[in-house]
Amino acid sequence: MGRESWHYLYNRKAWKELRLDHLAKEPLCVFCQREGKLTPATVVDHITPHKGNLDLFFDDGNLQSLCKLHHDSSKQKAESRNLNQIGCDINGLPIDEEHPFNKGMGG
Repeated sequence: MGRESWHYLYNRKAWKELRLDHLAKEPLCVFCQREGKLTPATVVDHITPHKGNLDLFFDDGNLQSLCKLHHDSSKQKAESRNLNQIGCDINGLPIDEEHPFNKGMGG
């Protein structure tokens, strides 16, 4: 399903309300917080890309708050590589279990 076929979902009243509720509950960028920064979030991101799946689209457990910079850079790069989580643990190892390094491919 192409992006054009589901992009209209972002204009629905139910999404706009869910988005505002989520930002009220989680007002800071989760990626910035992992880096020790406090940055207001402006984007509500789907953790698992929905690609038009309504259950994933409207699942509040599938949402995270991001700043525009992280959403448009880190998150998009991860999605293009089929990664679910971005960042490293305190030892510098990728936190995403699906990361090639964690699958024994060395990164």
